[in-house]
Amino acid sequence: MNEILNHETGIRLGIFAGVLALMALLEAAFPKKQRAQGRGSRWTTNLSLIVIDSVALRLALPIFAIGVSVIAADKGWGLLNLLAWPAWIEIIIAIVLLDMLIYWQHVASHRLPLLWRLHKVHHADRDIDVTTGVRFHPIEIIFSMLYKMVCIVILGPAVVAVLLFEVLLNACALFNHANLRLPRWLDRTLRIFIVTPDMHRVHHSVIEKETNSNYGFSLSLWDRIFGSYIAQPKGGHDDMTIGLSEHQNERPASLLWVLALPFQKKQ
Repeated sequence: MNEILNHETGIRLGIFAGVLALMALLEAAFPKKQRAQGRGSRWTTNLSLIVIDSVALRLALPIFAIGVSVIAADKGWGLLNLLAWPAWIEIIIAIVLLDMLIYWQHVASHRLPLLWRLHKVHHADRDIDVTTGVRFHPIEIIFSMLYKMVCIVILGPAVVAVLLFEVLLNACALFNHANLRLPRWLDRTLRIFIVTPDMHRVHHSVIEKETNSNYGFSLSLWDRIFGSYIAQPKGGHDDMTIGLSEHQNERPASLLWVLALPFQKKQ
Protein backbone atom coordinates (compact mmCIF):
# COMPACT_ATOMS: atom_id res chain seq x y z
CA MET A 1 0.00 0.00 0.00
CA ASN A 2 2.85 2.38 0.79
CA GLU A 3 4.24 1.70 -2.69
CA ILE A 4 0.89 2.70 -4.19
CA LEU A 5 0.73 5.90 -2.14
CA ASN A 6 4.30 6.79 -3.11
CA HIS A 7 3.21 6.74 -6.74
CA GLU A 8 -0.27 8.18 -6.30
CA THR A 9 0.29 11.06 -8.74
CA GLY A 10 1.40 8.72 -11.49
CA ILE A 11 -1.46 6.32 -10.76
CA ARG A 12 -4.07 9.06 -10.87
CA LEU A 13 -2.68 10.63 -14.05
CA GLY A 14 -2.38 7.25 -15.75
CA ILE A 15 -5.96 6.25 -14.98
CA PHE A 16 -7.23 9.72 -15.90
CA ALA A 17 -5.46 9.72 -19.27
CA GLY A 18 -6.59 6.16 -19.97
CA VAL A 19 -10.25 6.85 -19.22
CA LEU A 20 -10.13 10.14 -21.19
CA ALA A 21 -8.73 8.37 -24.25
CA LEU A 22 -11.16 5.45 -23.94
CA MET A 23 -14.23 7.69 -23.64
CA ALA A 24 -13.05 9.82 -26.58
CA LEU A 25 -12.77 6.71 -28.74
CA LEU A 26 -16.12 5.27 -27.61
CA GLU A 27 -18.05 8.48 -28.14
CA ALA A 28 -16.53 8.83 -31.61
CA ALA A 29 -17.70 5.31 -32.42
CA PHE A 30 -21.10 5.48 -30.68
CA PRO A 31 -22.15 9.16 -30.42
CA LYS A 32 -25.42 10.09 -28.72
CA LYS A 33 -25.99 13.64 -29.98
CA GLN A 34 -25.02 15.64 -33.02
CA ARG A 35 -22.56 18.37 -32.10
CA ALA A 36 -23.50 22.06 -32.11
CA GLN A 37 -19.84 23.12 -32.47
CA GLY A 38 -16.75 21.52 -33.95
CA ARG A 39 -14.27 19.68 -31.77
CA GLY A 40 -11.29 21.90 -32.63
CA SER A 41 -11.79 25.08 -30.60
CA ARG A 42 -13.91 23.38 -27.92
CA TRP A 43 -11.39 20.66 -27.21
CA THR A 44 -8.51 23.14 -27.29
CA THR A 45 -10.29 25.27 -24.69
CA ASN A 46 -11.49 22.42 -22.49
CA LEU A 47 -8.20 20.52 -22.51
CA SER A 48 -6.22 23.73 -21.95
CA LEU A 49 -8.16 24.18 -18.73
CA ILE A 50 -6.59 20.96 -17.40
CA VAL A 51 -3.15 22.58 -17.62
CA ILE A 52 -4.31 25.95 -16.28
CA ASP A 53 -6.19 24.33 -13.39
CA SER A 54 -3.21 22.15 -12.46
CA VAL A 55 -0.85 25.12 -12.43
CA ALA A 56 -3.34 27.19 -10.40
CA LEU A 57 -3.61 24.43 -7.79
CA ARG A 58 0.15 24.11 -7.50
CA LEU A 59 0.57 27.86 -7.05
CA ALA A 60 -2.34 28.31 -4.64
CA LEU A 61 -2.04 25.31 -2.33
CA PRO A 62 0.99 23.65 -0.71
CA ILE A 63 -0.78 20.27 -0.40
CA PHE A 64 -3.85 18.59 -1.83
CA ALA A 65 -6.46 16.10 -0.62
CA ILE A 66 -4.06 13.13 -0.30
CA GLY A 67 -1.59 15.20 1.72
CA VAL A 68 -4.30 16.38 4.10
CA SER A 69 -5.49 12.80 4.59
CA VAL A 70 -1.94 11.78 5.58
CA ILE A 71 -1.78 14.60 8.15
CA ALA A 72 -5.28 13.75 9.47
CA ALA A 73 -4.27 10.09 9.88
CA ASP A 74 -1.06 11.03 11.72
CA LYS A 75 -2.87 13.45 14.02
CA GLY A 76 -5.93 11.25 14.55
CA TRP A 77 -8.26 13.96 13.22
CA GLY A 78 -11.76 13.21 12.01
CA LEU A 79 -14.74 11.07 12.92
CA LEU A 80 -13.55 7.86 11.29
CA ASN A 81 -10.26 8.01 13.19
CA LEU A 82 -12.28 7.65 16.40
CA LEU A 83 -13.64 4.28 15.26
CA ALA A 84 -12.01 0.86 15.46
CA TRP A 85 -13.91 -0.76 12.61
CA PRO A 86 -12.28 -3.03 10.00
CA ALA A 87 -10.33 -1.01 7.46
CA TRP A 88 -12.41 -2.14 4.48
CA ILE A 89 -15.64 -0.97 6.15
CA GLU A 90 -14.16 2.43 6.94
CA ILE A 91 -12.91 2.76 3.36
CA ILE A 92 -16.37 2.06 1.93
CA ILE A 93 -18.04 4.44 4.39
CA ALA A 94 -15.49 7.15 3.60
CA ILE A 95 -15.96 6.87 -0.18
CA VAL A 96 -19.76 6.96 0.13
CA LEU A 97 -19.75 9.94 2.51
CA LEU A 98 -17.22 11.88 0.43
CA ASP A 99 -19.39 11.30 -2.63
CA MET A 100 -22.42 12.68 -0.77
CA LEU A 101 -20.44 15.74 0.30
CA ILE A 102 -19.42 16.37 -3.33
CA TYR A 103 -23.10 16.11 -4.28
CA TRP A 104 -23.93 18.92 -1.84
CA GLN A 105 -21.02 20.99 -3.08
CA HIS A 106 -22.50 20.70 -6.57
CA VAL A 107 -25.93 21.74 -5.29
CA ALA A 108 -24.36 24.78 -3.61
CA SER A 109 -22.60 25.67 -6.88
CA HIS A 110 -26.03 26.11 -8.45
CA ARG A 111 -27.83 27.81 -5.57
CA LEU A 112 -25.24 30.32 -4.32
CA PRO A 113 -24.77 33.21 -6.79
CA LEU A 114 -21.03 33.61 -6.20
CA LEU A 115 -20.36 29.92 -6.77
CA TRP A 116 -22.69 29.86 -9.78
CA ARG A 117 -20.62 32.58 -11.46
CA LEU A 118 -17.69 30.15 -11.40
CA HIS A 119 -19.68 27.03 -12.20
CA LYS A 120 -21.26 28.64 -15.27
CA VAL A 121 -17.98 27.99 -17.08
CA HIS A 122 -18.78 24.28 -16.92
CA HIS A 123 -22.38 24.71 -18.05
CA ALA A 124 -21.69 27.20 -20.84
CA ASP A 125 -20.25 24.43 -23.02
CA ARG A 126 -22.70 24.07 -25.92
CA ASP A 127 -21.89 20.39 -26.36
CA ILE A 128 -21.36 17.76 -23.72
CA ASP A 129 -18.63 15.21 -24.24
CA VAL A 130 -15.71 13.74 -22.33
CA THR A 131 -13.82 17.06 -22.38
CA THR A 132 -16.72 18.80 -20.63
CA GLY A 133 -15.81 16.68 -17.61
CA VAL A 134 -12.60 18.71 -17.18
CA ARG A 135 -14.05 22.12 -18.10
CA PHE A 136 -13.88 24.06 -14.84
CA HIS A 137 -12.65 27.55 -14.00
CA PRO A 138 -9.35 27.48 -12.04
CA ILE A 139 -10.87 29.42 -9.14
CA GLU A 140 -13.63 26.83 -8.85
CA ILE A 141 -11.01 24.05 -8.89
CA ILE A 142 -9.15 25.72 -6.02
CA PHE A 143 -12.36 26.16 -4.06
CA SER A 144 -13.31 22.53 -4.72
CA MET A 145 -9.96 21.30 -3.42
CA LEU A 146 -10.25 23.45 -0.28
CA TYR A 147 -13.74 22.06 0.30
CA LYS A 148 -12.49 18.48 -0.04
CA MET A 149 -9.64 19.18 2.35
CA VAL A 150 -12.02 20.50 5.02
CA CYS A 151 -14.27 17.46 4.51
CA ILE A 152 -11.28 15.15 4.93
CA VAL A 153 -10.21 16.82 8.19
CA ILE A 154 -13.74 16.48 9.59
CA LEU A 155 -14.34 12.95 8.31
CA GLY A 156 -10.88 11.47 8.86
CA PRO A 157 -10.88 8.91 6.01
CA ALA A 158 -7.99 6.51 5.45
CA VAL A 159 -5.41 7.75 2.96
CA VAL A 160 -6.19 4.89 0.59
CA ALA A 161 -9.89 5.80 0.73
CA VAL A 162 -9.12 9.34 -0.43
CA LEU A 163 -6.94 8.01 -3.26
CA LEU A 164 -9.66 5.60 -4.38
CA PHE A 165 -12.28 8.33 -4.14
CA GLU A 166 -10.25 10.79 -6.22
CA VAL A 167 -9.67 8.15 -8.92
CA LEU A 168 -13.36 7.17 -8.89
CA LEU A 169 -14.57 10.79 -9.01
CA ASN A 170 -12.36 11.70 -11.96
CA ALA A 171 -13.17 8.52 -13.90
CA CYS A 172 -16.92 8.91 -13.34
CA ALA A 173 -16.84 12.58 -14.37
CA LEU A 174 -15.24 11.62 -17.68
CA PHE A 175 -17.66 8.73 -18.20
CA ASN A 176 -20.90 10.54 -17.40
CA HIS A 177 -20.02 13.56 -19.53
CA ALA A 178 -19.20 11.42 -22.56
CA ASN A 179 -21.35 11.85 -25.66
CA LEU A 180 -21.88 8.10 -25.59
CA ARG A 181 -24.93 6.15 -26.74
CA LEU A 182 -25.46 3.24 -24.36
CA PRO A 183 -28.06 0.52 -24.99
CA ARG A 184 -31.20 1.37 -23.02
CA TRP A 185 -31.03 -1.80 -20.95
CA LEU A 186 -27.43 -1.02 -19.96
CA ASP A 187 -28.26 2.58 -19.07
CA ARG A 188 -31.21 1.47 -16.92
CA THR A 189 -29.03 -1.07 -15.13
CA LEU A 190 -26.02 1.17 -14.57
CA ARG A 191 -27.98 4.17 -13.32
CA ILE A 192 -29.29 2.11 -10.41
CA PHE A 193 -25.77 2.43 -9.03
CA ILE A 194 -23.81 5.12 -10.88
CA VAL A 195 -24.48 8.27 -12.90
CA THR A 196 -24.69 7.45 -16.60
CA PRO A 197 -24.14 9.80 -19.57
CA ASP A 198 -27.89 9.94 -20.27
CA MET A 199 -28.63 10.75 -16.63
CA HIS A 200 -26.05 13.51 -16.38
CA ARG A 201 -26.82 14.98 -19.81
CA VAL A 202 -30.17 16.14 -18.40
CA HIS A 203 -28.18 18.35 -16.00
CA HIS A 204 -26.65 20.22 -18.96
CA SER A 205 -29.99 21.19 -20.51
CA VAL A 206 -30.80 24.87 -21.09
CA ILE A 207 -34.12 24.27 -19.27
CA GLU A 208 -33.57 25.61 -15.74
CA LYS A 209 -35.52 22.84 -13.99
CA GLU A 210 -33.36 20.25 -15.71
CA THR A 211 -30.14 22.18 -15.08
CA ASN A 212 -31.00 22.09 -11.38
CA SER A 213 -31.28 18.31 -11.28
CA ASN A 214 -29.09 15.20 -11.40
CA TYR A 215 -26.22 16.71 -9.42
CA GLY A 216 -24.47 13.42 -8.69
CA PHE A 217 -21.05 12.69 -10.13
CA SER A 218 -20.44 9.08 -9.11
CA LEU A 219 -23.24 7.39 -7.15
CA SER A 220 -26.74 7.95 -8.50
CA LEU A 221 -28.62 7.43 -5.24
CA TRP A 222 -28.19 10.98 -3.87
CA ASP A 223 -30.44 12.57 -6.48
CA ARG A 224 -33.17 10.05 -5.69
CA ILE A 225 -32.79 10.43 -1.92
CA PHE A 226 -32.75 14.24 -1.97
CA GLY A 227 -35.41 14.70 -4.67
CA SER A 228 -33.29 16.14 -7.48
CA TYR A 229 -33.62 13.25 -9.93
CA ILE A 230 -35.06 13.69 -13.43
CA ALA A 231 -34.98 10.51 -15.51
CA GLN A 232 -35.06 12.02 -19.00
CA PRO A 233 -34.98 15.51 -20.60
CA LYS A 234 -38.35 16.99 -21.56
CA GLY A 235 -37.49 17.25 -25.25
CA GLY A 236 -35.58 13.98 -25.49
CA HIS A 237 -31.81 13.61 -25.77
CA ASP A 238 -31.56 14.00 -29.54
CA ASP A 239 -33.41 17.33 -29.62
CA MET A 240 -32.38 18.87 -26.30
CA THR A 241 -30.28 22.04 -26.31
CA ILE A 242 -27.07 21.90 -24.28
CA GLY A 243 -25.49 24.83 -22.46
CA LEU A 244 -26.92 28.12 -21.20
CA SER A 245 -29.72 29.91 -23.04
CA GLU A 246 -27.93 33.26 -22.89
CA HIS A 247 -24.76 31.86 -24.46
CA GLN A 248 -25.94 30.00 -27.56
CA ASN A 249 -23.16 31.38 -29.74
CA GLU A 250 -19.51 30.70 -30.56
CA ARG A 251 -18.04 32.40 -27.48
CA PRO A 252 -18.18 29.41 -25.07
CA ALA A 253 -15.52 27.72 -27.23
CA SER A 254 -13.03 30.57 -26.59
CA LEU A 255 -10.51 30.05 -23.79
CA LEU A 256 -10.16 33.75 -22.98
CA TRP A 257 -13.95 34.15 -22.85
CA VAL A 258 -14.22 31.14 -20.54
CA LEU A 259 -11.62 32.51 -18.13
CA ALA A 260 -13.32 35.93 -18.08
CA LEU A 261 -16.90 34.64 -17.76
CA PRO A 262 -17.18 34.76 -13.92
CA PHE A 263 -16.11 38.42 -13.95
CA GLN A 264 -18.57 39.65 -16.56
CA LYS A 265 -21.07 42.12 -15.13
CA LYS A 266 -24.07 40.62 -16.88
CA GLN A 267 -24.73 37.18 -15.43
